[in-house]
Amino acid sequence: MAALAPHILVVEDEPAQREMLIYNLEAEGFRVSQAPNGEEAKLLVAEDAPDLIVLDWMMPNLSGIELCRQLKTRSETRAIPIIMLSARSEEVDRVRGLDTGADDYVVKPYSVTELMARIKSQLRRSRPATMGEVLTYEDITLDAESHRVTRAGSPVKLGPTEFRLLATFMEKPGRVWSREQLLDRVWGQDIYVDTRTVDVHVGRLRKALGKDAGDPIRTVRGAGYALG
Repeated sequence: MAALAPHILVVEDEPAQREMLIYNLEAEGFRVSQAPNGEEAKLLVAEDAPDLIVLDWMMPNLSGIELCRQLKTRSETRAIPIIMLSARSEEVDRVRGLDTGADDYVVKPYSVTELMARIKSQLRRSRPATMGEVLTYEDITLDAESHRVTRAGSPVKLGPTEFRLLATFMEKPGRVWSREQLLDRVWGQDIYVDTRTVDVHVGRLRKALGKDAGDPIRTVRGAGYALG
C-alpha cells in the first residue's frame, strides 16, 4: 500500500483518543494528519486534502457536525468520506449525523477493529487502487495488489510514477485533473516538482499504453487531463 498510501485526517479534541487512532491507522500503513479542533482541521483540509476524515462530533467552538456540514456543501471537499465519532447513541443523533453528510457514524466507545474495517470499506469505494482493488476501464486493467497493468490482455510496463498516474485516472474516469492536482495526488504535497513534469509522465504513460490502440487520455486545454 506504501506507494499509494491513503491519507487520513483525524479530528479529535481528546489527546488520548487522538493518539490511539493515529497509532492504529499508521500501523495499517495509512498516512495520517491530525487536528485537535474543527478550525485547524479546516486549514489542513485546504492545504492537503485527505482521502478520508475521522471526525469527532463533540468539539468546542466548531463542532464536528458543523465542520461536516461545511465540507459537504463545498464542491472541492464534498467527495471526501467522513466517519463521524460520537458518544451520542440515540437513533435521532445517528440520523442527524448522516443527514449532515457523514458517510458513516460510529458510537463511542467503539471497537478499533470495527472502525478500521469501516475506514477500509469507505476507501474501497472512494480510492479503490489504494486498497489493492483491480480497476478496469475499457480494455485496460490495473491490479494495484500485484502492480500489474494489461491492455487488451497484453502486459503494459510502467514505472512507479506512471502506475500511480494511471491509478489516479482510473479511480475517477471522466474527471478532469489539473496538473497541480495530479502533482499532489501522484508526487505528494511535500515534493517540489515543476508542473511540466506532469506532461512528461503523461506522455510516457500514453506511449506505454500504445497510442495505436487508441489514446484513452484526453488533454483538456487550459485545464489538464482526463481518462476518456
